[in-house]
Amino acid sequence: MPPRKRPPRPNATAMKMIGEQVATGRVAKKLTQSQLADLVNMDCETIASIEQGRRVLMPDVAERMDRALGLPGVLAVAALRMPEVDMIPAWAEEYFEREREALALSWFDTMIVPGLLQTEAYARAVLSCRVPYVGEAKVELQTARRMKRQEILRRAVPPTLSFVIWEPALRDRIGGPNVYREQIRHLRECAEMPSVSVQVLPLGLTAQAGLNGPFILVETPQFQHLAYSETQRGSLLVRDPNEVSILTRKYAMLRSQALNVAETKGLLDRLLGES
Repeated sequence: MPPRKRPPRPNATAMKMIGEQVATGRVAKKLTQSQLADLVNMDCETIASIEQGRRVLMPDVAERMDRALGLPGVLAVAALRMPEVDMIPAWAEEYFEREREALALSWFDTMIVPGLLQTEAYARAVLSCRVPYVGEAKVELQTARRMKRQEILRRAVPPTLSFVIWEPALRDRIGGPNVYREQIRHLRECAEMPSVSVQVLPLGLTAQAGLNGPFILVETPQFQHLAYSETQRGSLLVRDPNEVSILTRKYAMLRSQALNVAETKGLLDRLLGES
């Protein structure tokens, strides 16, 4: 059977228009796609996909392109006014592709339990907290997609997964006491999986390496090392080796500052007893 084609996006016309703006600005500056990719810390394939309207131009990338091409905020405005596509944030699509095939993930989270370790009820409660509220139907769609991502835990050879979670994420009772208890119990069960390491970064430290927020390190089947981070309204898949190295060193420091695996299991047991 021929491969199934991905259905066209509802905003495909807008994506192509913005892609043409990128290509026009690049040609005007007499840059190749490879040269522009170097200037904005992306790979050439991604630049080509944006110019062809196959990949969404995210606001943070648009700002870097505006600076590289000498445009007065043209691309940033266009990216910010891009019509909504679907309930998976467009900026996360490439990361999700990398996540599905990853050899290893190292994940630091601060405010919530990492998505790959969430129960369905907890995921639904977290997604329902988003402002503006998108409605029950869309929350259910987002929840189902988040649960599907967890299939990588059940691969014949699952990825090596390391998680460092800041303790406040385990103290907030998102969804209420029953949802909270189920989530802590599930996290405790995940901590026993042979491919999973869970550590808690405790409250009360006088110094810690995670003050700039959450991030994820990814190792691909080609042994490429990437990093991914999200902000309130955007995100970045980092390929630059220097930047990935900085986050890798941060993660190593976070692991050294966190409770070890046995201590984390003890904390989770105590939280279950308190709930």
